[in-house]
Amino acid sequence: MTTPEDIERYRRNRQDEIDSATVYMAMADAESQPQVAEVYRRLAGTERTHADFWTEKIREAGSDPGDGKPSRRARVLAWLARRFGPGLVLSSMQAGEAIGGHDYSTQPEAVGTGMAADERSHGRLLTMVAETPGQGVRGDILAQLEGRHRATSGNALRAAVLGANDGLVSNLSLVMGVAGAALDSTAILITGLAGLLAGSGSMAMGEWLSVQSSRELYQRQIGIEAEELAEIPEEEREELALIYEAKGLSKERAREISEQLIADEEMALDTLAREELGINPEELGGSAWEAAATSFVLFALGAIVPVLPYFVLNGLVAVGVSLVLSAVALFVIGAGITLLTGRSVLYSGLRQVGIGLAAAVLTYGVGSLIGVTLVG
Repeated sequence: MTTPEDIERYRRNRQDEIDSATVYMAMADAESQPQVAEVYRRLAGTERTHADFWTEKIREAGSDPGDGKPSRRARVLAWLARRFGPGLVLSSMQAGEAIGGHDYSTQPEAVGTGMAADERSHGRLLTMVAETPGQGVRGDILAQLEGRHRATSGNALRAAVLGANDGLVSNLSLVMGVAGAALDSTAILITGLAGLLAGSGSMAMGEWLSVQSSRELYQRQIGIEAEELAEIPEEEREELALIYEAKGLSKERAREISEQLIADEEMALDTLAREELGINPEELGGSAWEAAATSFVLFALGAIVPVLPYFVLNGLVAVGVSLVLSAVALFVIGAGITLLTGRSVLYSGLRQVGIGLAAAVLTYGVGSLIGVTLVG
């Protein structure tokens, strides 16, 4: 039985859809690129269809739906879009689509209608357009959305450089702090090795959790997409067509490609994962165990450098050699960073040495104070 609360919810849903359609049409009118303007018009049409659904629900409940005029907020957003361009209201529309998708997924009347999937799709399409306001969707962004040409090598290099740097700086600081407390070389060696193992293990566990969580999230998203593809294939076909229109294809060509893809369920799911979610189903973010092992090794390689002299040397000689070796390693890491930043090798190397040695001096001084206090 329909309750007054249900009818009020229907009215809110209908008003939200009317408002969205109004703003999308304003965005289409103000958009200079025909393909993107057509996407906005198609989004407006979908929102009007949703509004009609809730209008009928209100009537079925024996209530008068009213005229269905846009709210004051929608009229203001529409005016802003026409006056200053669609980019000004994109973020507001993205937020509205995200809220709408969540709300519809919890409402029994919307189950099986595809409206929740529509709202999520709209949000992702707006994100694509928002990445390059005024330019449509750039080729490099589309390549990322398709799961191809990702900057994996750059990310791997960044992880390698930063992992080794973390191990070196943190263990150098630890070793210098203990050395400053005037403990013997054996104690320093044990402490350094313990720091190496603890830090490497912590980095590996953190990396494993990060990658595994991403994989599980991707799997869940692909599972949702598979359900939508099975339940509402027409909506998914329309979604693909909109994506290709946003890329700059004509409406006819976009529809032709989407129909070809949707005819093969496996290919359709793979394409939707790449195009809509930006996920490569073959990788799912990479291997969690590989990422963990890599982090462990890289951190350990950096952390072992300040410890090496204490295997054969003692006292201030060991401290001096540890600092020299660490300074050399820090310079190499700084030089490696220039592959990412493009800055001068000398500048980046010396900057890295300065930061690392400053941390070492600080912890050495703290260790000295603690050692004097304990002795006293």
